[in-house]
Amino acid sequence: MASTAAGPRTSTVVIAPDTFKGSLGAGEVAQALASGIRRTAPGTRVVEVPMADGGEGTLDAAAAGWEIEAHWVTGPDGRPTRAQLGLRTDDGGTTAAVVELAEASGLHDMGPGADPMRATSRGTGELLRAALDRGADEVVLALGGSACTDGGAGMLSALGVRLLDRAGRRIPEGAAGLSGLDSADLRELDPRIAQTRIVIAADVDSPLTGPQGAAEVFGPQKGLDEQQVRWASLALQRAVPVLAEAAYRSSGPTWSDHVVRAADQPGAGAAGGVGFAALALLGAERRPGVEVVMELVDLEARMAGADLVITGEGSLDTQSLAGKVPVGVARVSARHGIPVVAVCGRSLLDRDQWAAAGIDHVWALRDLAGSDQESIRRAPALLQEVGGRIGQELAARSRQRQLMAGPAGPGEE
Repeated sequence: MASTAAGPRTSTVVIAPDTFKGSLGAGEVAQALASGIRRTAPGTRVVEVPMADGGEGTLDAAAAGWEIEAHWVTGPDGRPTRAQLGLRTDDGGTTAAVVELAEASGLHDMGPGADPMRATSRGTGELLRAALDRGADEVVLALGGSACTDGGAGMLSALGVRLLDRAGRRIPEGAAGLSGLDSADLRELDPRIAQTRIVIAADVDSPLTGPQGAAEVFGPQKGLDEQQVRWASLALQRAVPVLAEAAYRSSGPTWSDHVVRAADQPGAGAAGGVGFAALALLGAERRPGVEVVMELVDLEARMAGADLVITGEGSLDTQSLAGKVPVGVARVSARHGIPVVAVCGRSLLDRDQWAAAGIDHVWALRDLAGSDQESIRRAPALLQEVGGRIGQELAARSRQRQLMAGPAGPGEE
């Protein structure tokens, strides 16, 4: 009886992009590319793994396998907003949570005419408290997309810290309120914080203050004018010694010194200084956001056996080289010897730059569309076209492998 010959091995492609900001979410990018590949290489196994760099979109990236629940919290402009968090309990009983600041204190939730000097991180603290109520032992605090420049004052207040002015009254919200900070009382800080591992996921390495600080670099993006940037920067500077003094009164010089040093740590300036508050008073550790997200989505395991990895983001530029999603994904791919293709809205890198980062080929939608505006408008169709072209190359390679394998041997069909 003739034996059945094994068919050609199915190619596997992993698609792990970031969002194309202003155009499509990471999941939509992955779906469009996958659609194109399946059209021209229908036998290909496609694994879609939407990614994020630790800021906005982290919860969406981690959603698979996590319980997602919604809570009403204080939005950045003081109005109630609905924010989601992710929860997962492992076989050992450890509960992990993902708290994404943009869900509770995001710039997109600022109402028309809202004062950016009064934008608050209070909702992030409320969402973090909800995670603690659900028994979280570990929390990933994803920082990015924030509306606030309050040094984390709102978040700390929601967790029990009393921030007071000279008259002993609680300070108002935002950087405007922080400018009147005179003293702080840490005695009512939620005691569960001390028993919880908190990891800051952020791609921002700015310190709290200075030329590269939270207000100076990111304030204008949040609507602060030049004078307001100066006021916010001064308010953030003022907060450091006040909180250091409170830490001294609470626990002595070791904690006080830690608060002072935290202001200069990379990531302290993330999310308008929320990074500083977490590092200084919540015992948080900071890790590059893309590394945290890769662990949350189990990217390395999902790459196993892949023939090609596709990654990308809206703009492939020098910021990408500092540790954004495409470079992070390329590093993991390199460990497994898997070629990497980057798809982007536009590329501002030359061949030597992206090749040095471990990327084998770059597809830029702008090159197909002719302009940035057209590439944004037609992004879904263009991504499907790029996916189709990649699929054609995969199909051609598969045919070449079949030819190289030669005709079926005796007794084979």
